[in-house]
Amino acid sequence: MKYLHTMVRVTSIEDSLDFYCNKLGLTQVNRYDSEEGRFTLVFLAAPGDEEAQVELTHNWDPEDYDEGRNFGHLAYAVDNIYDTCQHLLDSGVTINRPPRDGRMAFVRSPDNISIELLQKGDALPAKEPWASMENTGKW
Repeated sequence: MKYLHTMVRVTSIEDSLDFYCNKLGLTQVNRYDSEEGRFTLVFLAAPGDEEAQVELTHNWDPEDYDEGRNFGHLAYAVDNIYDTCQHLLDSGVTINRPPRDGRMAFVRSPDNISIELLQKGDALPAKEPWASMENTGKW
């Protein structure tokens, strides 16, 4: 397992970039704007530590972030998403967002912190029971 990033939701991408980059000293590693999804993702890292990133998520439609909703999730790359999810399921962990696409899954900690699991490299081919498994709860 390898630590990837921590995601936080932000209300203003400009104000956030000013704070994180101009004031805190992080650098922008990547940016993704989704017209269809109506959001922007900006990945930041400390100079020299580009592998440990902060993901700023800006939803274009205004939203109140109560109950810690501005903190999104922790993310980890795994060698085999299906094996990892099966191990978690066998250990009594609910798979909130199954890896239907062979690439991404979400589970939650006992304190309801979302954990994103991402397949290292390319997505694995779709596989049952995951391909037809529905989402459960929030993720």
